[in-house]
Amino acid sequence: MYINKAFIYGNLTRDPELKTTPAGTQVVQFSVATNRVYKDKNGAKQEEVQFHNCVAWAQQADTINRYMKKGSPIFVEGRIQTRSWDAKDGTKQYRTEIVVENFQFGPKIGGQGASDFGGTARPAAPSHAPAAASAPMPELETIEYPSDDINPDDIPF
Repeated sequence: MYINKAFIYGNLTRDPELKTTPAGTQVVQFSVATNRVYKDKNGAKQEEVQFHNCVAWAQQADTINRYMKKGSPIFVEGRIQTRSWDAKDGTKQYRTEIVVENFQFGPKIGGQGASDFGGTARPAAPSHAPAAASAPMPELETIEYPSDDINPDDIPF
C-alpha cells in the first residue's frame, strides 16, 4: 500500500483566488507559508521558510474563499499532486500542489477562536478570555482520595 498524505500548518501568503470551472465547480487556489527553526553546524539559529501551493474544490473552496485572507492561519490535510501543461511558448510547465481533503481554521487574530463556519471545516477550539481582573476566582472543591494502598494482586486482570 502506498501513502500520499501531507499535513501543513501555516499562514496564507496571499488572498485565496476563487475560480469556477466550465462545469460550474468552484476551485480556490492559495499558498501557505511554513517555517522551520534549527541550529546550523556552528550553533547559530537559522530559520527556513517553505511555500506550499494548495487547491480546494467545491464547498471547501467556497468556505476558504469566504473566511480566509492573507496572513490567516490554516491547517491543511491533503495529497500532493504535480500537474503539467504546455505553455504558450511550447515549453512544458509543472506545478506541485497540495489538494485539500480536509482543513481547519487557525485561531483568529486577537486570540479569539474561530466560530462555526459549517461545511467540512473544523474550526479551532475557542480560547476563553479571563474574567474581569477585579473579580475573585472562586475556590474549587478538591477531591479526597482514600489513603489505602492498592495491592496489585487485588486487580482482577
